[in-house]
Amino acid sequence: MGRSRGTVKRDIAYTPLPAQKEFHDAKERFKGFSGPIGSGKSQALCQEAIRLSYLNWGRTGLLGAPTYPMLRDSTQATLLEILDTNRIPFDHNKAENTLVMKDCRSKILFRAVEEFERLRGTNLAWFGLDELTYTLEESWQRLVGRLRDPKANELCGFAVWTPRGYDWVHRIFISEKLGGYKTVYAASFQNHHILERIPDFYERLKGTYDERLYRQEVVGEYLSMDGSRVYSSFSEEEHLTDLAVDPTKPLFWALDFNVDPMSSVVAQIDRGEVRVLDEVVIRQASTQDACEVFEKKFGRHTADVVIYGDASGHTQQTTRTPDYAMVQEYFRVHTNLKMKIKAAKSNPPVRDRINLMNRTLRSAAGDIHMRVDRKCKELVKDFVQVSYKSDRSEIDKERDRQRTHTSDALGYLIWEECRPKQQVGERAQPIF
Repeated sequence: MGRSRGTVKRDIAYTPLPAQKEFHDAKERFKGFSGPIGSGKSQALCQEAIRLSYLNWGRTGLLGAPTYPMLRDSTQATLLEILDTNRIPFDHNKAENTLVMKDCRSKILFRAVEEFERLRGTNLAWFGLDELTYTLEESWQRLVGRLRDPKANELCGFAVWTPRGYDWVHRIFISEKLGGYKTVYAASFQNHHILERIPDFYERLKGTYDERLYRQEVVGEYLSMDGSRVYSSFSEEEHLTDLAVDPTKPLFWALDFNVDPMSSVVAQIDRGEVRVLDEVVIRQASTQDACEVFEKKFGRHTADVVIYGDASGHTQQTTRTPDYAMVQEYFRVHTNLKMKIKAAKSNPPVRDRINLMNRTLRSAAGDIHMRVDRKCKELVKDFVQVSYKSDRSEIDKERDRQRTHTSDALGYLIWEECRPKQQVGERAQPIF
C-alpha cells in the first residue's frame, strides 16, 4: 500500500467471496453490503476499514455499531483478530477507544452510535457501520455530515446489514436509488469458507429460526413488516388442542405484572414440547388476586411450581412489596405448594423473545414444539391479533391495550426454558 513519501506492503490472508470483492471494488461515496447470516458481512466491513486506513494515510476514520456491547464483542473483536493474525502493527488505546495503525499513522475511532448527538465533531476520511438496520437513521445522517476531511484520498461511508423489512436502510440504499449510493447483495448458502468448517451450517439454522426469520436472516429476503402478525408461526389448526395437567411434572407459571389486565399462563414441558394448559387473566387486578386464582385452580398439585415472568417483578415500587416477594409470601402462607422463582433480573430483547416464540411454535424445518389448550382464549387472541405498526418493525400496543400481556408472559417462560444454550451464527467466529 503506497503513499507519496514511501511504500508499505502488507500481505493479508483474505480471499474475498464474490460479493465481498464487489463491495471493496465499488467506488461510490456510500456503499452497503446487504446479506444474510454467514455471508461474511463483518469480515467485509473490517477489511474495508483496513483498506481505507492505508489509503487515507495519517487520517481518521470511524468504525461503529448500534450499541457498545455489539461494538466490543463483534465489530472490534473481528478487526483486532484480523490485525493480530496478519501481524499488522497497531496501538490500541482502550481508555479512549481508539486504534492507531503504526504503518500509516491512521487513527480509527471505535464508537457506539446509539446516541447520535455525540457523533458531531472531528472531520472523517471514512466511516463504517455494522448492523445498519439496527441503527437510527439520525446516526447515519450525522456521520454523513462528518465525512469531510479535505486531506483524504478517498472519502467513503460504508455499512453492512441483514435485511429487516422495508425500513429506512432499504429506502435510502435500495428503493430511492440515491446518487452516489451502491448496494451489494450477498447470496445465501454460498460462503464456502464456513461450509468447509460446518457443512450443515445452514441446515441447522432451520431448527433454530421460525420460517419468517429464516427467510430474513438466512436467505436474506426483504419482508414487509407493515401491519403483519407478530406471531406469524401460530396456527389454530396446528397448535390448539385439549390438554390435561400431569400431576407428576412441575407446573410453570409465567406472569406479566400489568394491572389491567393482570396476565399469566400455566404450562408444562413434556419431551421438549411446551404445553400451555391454562391462563389467568384478570381485569383491574393485583398480584394477590392472581395468586388466589392460581391456588383455586392448582392448589392441590403435587409436583413443584416454578415461577417466571417480567423482570419488573423484582423491583420495589415506592412502598409496595416487589411482585415476586408477594408471590413467594402468598405461597408460603396460604399453600403447601413447593415453589421456586426462575425469573431473570432483566427482560430479554423483545425481538429475540418474539423470534424464539415463533421458532418454538414452528421452526423453519417445520418442527412444532408448542401446544395450547383451547381454553386459553386471551393467549390465542394475542397470537392472532398482535401486529406490527405500519411502516415500522415495532409492535402496535395502542390498537388494543388488552393485547400483548398474555403472550409476553409466555415469552418470558419460553426464553428461560427454550432458547439454545449456544447460538449458531455469524457472531460465533469470524467468517471470511
